[in-house]
Amino acid sequence: MNRKLESFERIKKELKDIPLSSIRLQRHDPPGLTQTMPSVHIQADSSGRGAGEIFSVYPGIELSFYRFLGERISFHHQDLASVLEVHYCHQGRVGWKMRGGVSMYLGPGDLSLQGMDCCFDSQMVLPLGYYEGIAVFIDTRQLKKECPQILQDGGFQAETIFQTYCASHRPAAIPACNEIQGIFSVFYHIPDSMKLAYCRLKVQELLLYLSCTDPKQGTKMTESVSRQAELIREIHDYLTEHPEKRCTIEELSRRYLINTSSLKSEFKAVYGLPIAAYMKEYRVKKAMELLRSTDDSIRDIAARLGYESQGKFTKAFKDIVQITPICYRKQYRPGAGS
Repeated sequence: MNRKLESFERIKKELKDIPLSSIRLQRHDPPGLTQTMPSVHIQADSSGRGAGEIFSVYPGIELSFYRFLGERISFHHQDLASVLEVHYCHQGRVGWKMRGGVSMYLGPGDLSLQGMDCCFDSQMVLPLGYYEGIAVFIDTRQLKKECPQILQDGGFQAETIFQTYCASHRPAAIPACNEIQGIFSVFYHIPDSMKLAYCRLKVQELLLYLSCTDPKQGTKMTESVSRQAELIREIHDYLTEHPEKRCTIEELSRRYLINTSSLKSEFKAVYGLPIAAYMKEYRVKKAMELLRSTDDSIRDIAARLGYESQGKFTKAFKDIVQITPICYRKQYRPGAGS
């Protein structure tokens, strides 16, 4: 099974006991550390659920681990330009509609940065139906008053971070790279007992990295105009509601009045894959659900998902899941027909 499907199935299993439209949050506040960060209220859509762990790392700095399922997650917090939000996407895909009519989308390894004023009362969109990542909230005013010694030794200036990432009132993004991977990936391989210690260590490493990184230089991530992103999601919904249809780029372009090059580039920016590759994965993911939950024949499932023959369906399924539909069904529904 490919990594994306493995991640989706794992997160679904980990969150199965959480009620729909609920987010289960757990705080970790070390003794003696006064909580100064503004509260963030998180709400899942009616078909979603999620979980988060929040660590108070230093005065004015929090680090949160999130796992979400669903289509949209709502965030409500104060309009504070002085608080820097850093979001790291570990698995899945996530997007926000920011102030100024810009939508930003992150894939695995990408980083977004913005002041809290850019995305207060915003919705996080999950194009693939799931997301796992890390958020760091940094009060630059508080950090100016109480700055860890190691940051001072490195020449860190809270004012510089504010001017670089918050003063423009626009989001910034850094695409996946070895430096970002080195900061965040360790969190998914350490025991829970060491999380707070690593939070403190890695937040300092993150701030030192950001202090010597110019987001205006190097490779830039694509920003989508929000109205175009909404149109792309409308096209996506049409495709996924009619998986039996095989629409060409030209047909979709005429139907939705968008030129073919914009359609292709915007769809990949939002969903992380070209349309054909995305729909192949979507059809296989849908087939997995049907193989587990119904007694429909494999031939009927293939036809329902737009495959001309059972053979073509089996090949596409095996390309992604690494086993045939018959073997997959036997694992999850012993005795079911083929």
